[in-house]
Amino acid sequence: MKSSFSDIIKGNTPVLVDFFADWCGPCKTLAPILKDVKGDLGDAIKVVKIDVDKNQTLASQYQVRGVPTMILFKNGKQVWRQSGVVPKNDLLQIIKSN
Repeated sequence: MKSSFSDIIKGNTPVLVDFFADWCGPCKTLAPILKDVKGDLGDAIKVVKIDVDKNQTLASQYQVRGVPTMILFKNGKQVWRQSGVVPKNDLLQIIKSN
């Protein structure tokens, strides 16, 4: 059974959603940072990657104007959002503070 996006973000575990595109240079820079963050935090967070070219409806629903855009959800609510590359340590602090 495939989970819907709203089911994924509604859980108790914080969910960091990365809206990206294959052609986006900064998105390629961000990918290993997200992998490291997930490695550091393990099951304390879910990291979900959304390709804006393949999921235009979802990207427009969340008003994603540029990539990469990251949105942190907690219990289905958006608690943080930023476009562009965020350094790993900054991202870890943001997640921990939320």
